[in-house]
Amino acid sequence: MTKRRRLFRTLIALGAVVVVSTGLVSAQATPDGGALGAAWTATHDGPRTYPQVHIEWDVPITMSDGTVLKGNVYRPADAAGVPIAEQTPTIVSLTPYTKLVSNLADSAQSIPVLSDLLVEALKGFDLSAFGLGGVTEMTRALPAGLGRVFSVDRKLVQSGYTQVVVDVRGTGFSQGIWQVFGEREQQDGVEVVEWAARQPWSTGSVGMTGVSYSAINQLQTAERKPEALKAIFPVVPGSDLLRDIAATGGGVGIGFLPMWLLAVNSAKLVPNVQSMLTGSFDWKWLADRAADPLTFFNYLLAALTIPSIAEVPDYLLGLLQDDSLIRTAWLGQPERIEIPTFIYGGWHDIFTYSSPRAFRAVNVPAGQKKLIMGDTYHLTSGSGLGLPGGPPRLDVLQRAWFDKWLKGIDNGIDDYADVTVWQQGGGWTSTTEFPRPGMDYRRMYLSPEVSGTARSVHDGSLTAAPGGAARLTVAPGLTGVCSRDSATGTAGLTAALDLCAKDDRINESNGLTFTSAPVTEPTQISGPIAVHLNTVLDATDGYWAVTVNDVAPDGRSTVWTSGQLQASLRKVNEAKSTRSPNGDYTDPYPILTLADRLPLVPGEPTIVDIGLPATDGILQPGHRLRIDVYALNFPRGLPLRPLLNESELKPQHLELDPNRPSWVNIPVSGNPGW
Repeated sequence: MTKRRRLFRTLIALGAVVVVSTGLVSAQATPDGGALGAAWTATHDGPRTYPQVHIEWDVPITMSDGTVLKGNVYRPADAAGVPIAEQTPTIVSLTPYTKLVSNLADSAQSIPVLSDLLVEALKGFDLSAFGLGGVTEMTRALPAGLGRVFSVDRKLVQSGYTQVVVDVRGTGFSQGIWQVFGEREQQDGVEVVEWAARQPWSTGSVGMTGVSYSAINQLQTAERKPEALKAIFPVVPGSDLLRDIAATGGGVGIGFLPMWLLAVNSAKLVPNVQSMLTGSFDWKWLADRAADPLTFFNYLLAALTIPSIAEVPDYLLGLLQDDSLIRTAWLGQPERIEIPTFIYGGWHDIFTYSSPRAFRAVNVPAGQKKLIMGDTYHLTSGSGLGLPGGPPRLDVLQRAWFDKWLKGIDNGIDDYADVTVWQQGGGWTSTTEFPRPGMDYRRMYLSPEVSGTARSVHDGSLTAAPGGAARLTVAPGLTGVCSRDSATGTAGLTAALDLCAKDDRINESNGLTFTSAPVTEPTQISGPIAVHLNTVLDATDGYWAVTVNDVAPDGRSTVWTSGQLQASLRKVNEAKSTRSPNGDYTDPYPILTLADRLPLVPGEPTIVDIGLPATDGILQPGHRLRIDVYALNFPRGLPLRPLLNESELKPQHLELDPNRPSWVNIPVSGNPGW
């Protein structure tokens, strides 16, 4: 047995002694991993096997269609900087943000004085007292290891791995046209993995890592089952990209998409200056960039400017057709994944809908798939990891995951809790599955009776039985700019202001609120949530948005999850939807195609079922559950221009009728006293 394995076994044994003597749950079942977590951190941060890292720049990788991708290869090296002769497992990262950015981030993190001092300084950085707690959360992503997972982890390389960072087709220094997760790009992922496995410095075992885009293409590559791919570590991955970002409930997320497309399209135009100086400039690269300088902006502009459905161009129509190539490529099939998978997601991330669904779908035994869900946005991913009581840092977990599945080191990472989540309203907890075991779905009805707890367009109640009859009217507005949905839709930028992201009362001033009585004991809510609305419109279309909130005794209203839906796109795919035992939806799956639009008749009641991404929270005694209903969700979801024209931005009505009630179907554990 190696010294490393003896260390892990010793620490596990010590953890077992603690369990026996105290009666506590095993160290493995705690969010921080107990003795195991401490051992993983010590291993990652301890002495490095190899003193240097050798970088081979802009290595050409030719795809089966002749397109040449460019990758940087980071290999462990001796003190003189010479690459080691031994073969190592390989970690692949595919990025659209140009590997130049990855290298700059790596270079900054490789300066010990700079990186270590900065990390230590950021650990104590806190602007919460000034209402800027969101800024604090952003700064804590770096000490949580996000930078190393996003770019290059030199500590990982120096422990005996080769890391390959490749520019996605049509981005960075790679040739081709950027496909934005298209079919050909997905095939590239497979071919890069196979290329890495064949190299003389590789053992043939490959893992994949990365954040966001580099997490999505991990899932897409794993679905295609390249033989050499043994494990993946996706951080904030999307899977159902149509519902995540492209057409959230039928609306376009203009808080994130425009700035993201601008960033990638700008970065892909940066040339390889060194090749200009050496006379090896890639003219094919230049021709490809000239042929498509602003990828996907035509979709965005058409969605926001085309006035009628009859004028929708074919390329945009393809995104709104069920069997189109782009739509098929964007709908992931994580159930095809059959390798160890460790997913990190955030409750307020732009991919919150997909991360828990992908975890549940991955087809491997318990222990070979893990899920961590933090109380984070896209830009704050990992914030809080590595702090007392929380899970180990992302780079620590990544090292442990690859050591287990690529090197066969028995380090106990498979014994770490399968599900570790920040329970909203509480803190870090571990469980065996998600949603938590023991949840019972129950209806809570939207009632017009005044609760006396909110200043809103109408302050209604949330009750165990249907209330009286009333028609409540809500108009589209712009208060959503100051809301948690806005923070989610801008990847966390507007979360800098606690006033908007941590208290939704400003947004609620332009919504309908329905609030329960205070719970009498801790009440857990875990899983997807569905809201059933009986609506009336004055136009031929409309847009509904709903949030589920935790209301504190002092009135603070904290959004846990939210959903939205274009009224005419309410048709549900029953095969992909789920229901509770009484037949109510728990997760209605809208089809979101123009061919499946359902007409609305102005003035007549119309049922709209809205699914909200899964969440996990605990209502503390004295807290209340609240459902907010809005007639728009700007900027998180702006309706397609033709559908916006049909809605005419008119006020919308919620028809509360005891014979056709509106309700929320919510997964609850505990005795709230409702």
